[in-house]
Amino acid sequence: MAVAVEENPDDVRPWTEGITYPVLIDREHELAESYAITNVPTVLWIDEDDRIARPNGVAVGTDIFKDFTGVESGPHKDAIRRWVREGEVDVTPEEAHDAVGDLTDEQVQARLRYRLALHLLRNGRDDAARKQFDEAGRLAPNDFIIRRAAMPLVGDDPFGEKFFELWNEWQEAGMPFNGLGRGSLG
Repeated sequence: MAVAVEENPDDVRPWTEGITYPVLIDREHELAESYAITNVPTVLWIDEDDRIARPNGVAVGTDIFKDFTGVESGPHKDAIRRWVREGEVDVTPEEAHDAVGDLTDEQVQARLRYRLALHLLRNGRDDAARKQFDEAGRLAPNDFIIRRAAMPLVGDDPFGEKFFELWNEWQEAGMPFNGLGRGSLG
C-alpha cells in the first residue's frame, strides 16, 4: 500500500492514476513520526507478522521522477521480488538498526509545531498557523515531511519555486536522510 503525507485527498488523486493498490492519506503524519521518516519518497517493508523487514529507505515504484532525483525504480522492484519470492532482504538487522536513528530534539519540536499549525489552520487561524509552520521549518530545515508538506497548506506550490529552493538547500546540506540512503539498493 502507499501512504501520502497530505492534508487534502484531492491533491493526491492525480498521482494515483493507474495504481491498483490502496493509497491512504496520513493527515496527521502518524506514520512518518512512528518510523522517523523525514524525506519522501520513502519505502518501508513490513512483513505479514507486522515486523519491519527493511527500514525506511530511498526507493521509488516508478521512474516518473528519475531524471530529477536520479533514483531508478528497477533495483527496488527487483529487491522486493527477491524478498517476496525468496525471503531475501538486502540489509542485515544491524545495518537496518543503524540506518534509522531517532529524530533529533529539534525534529520532534518541529513535528509538534507542525501539529499545532494543522490545528490552527483547521480552525481558521491561518496567520497563527503560518507562524507555526515557519518555526517547524526552521527547527527541521531538511525535513521534507515538515517543509514540503506545509507548502500547499500555506498557498505555495509544492512543486514550484519554494520546493526547488528546499531541494537545493537539501542537496547543499549533503542530502540528509533518516534511513537507508541512496545506493542502498542494487
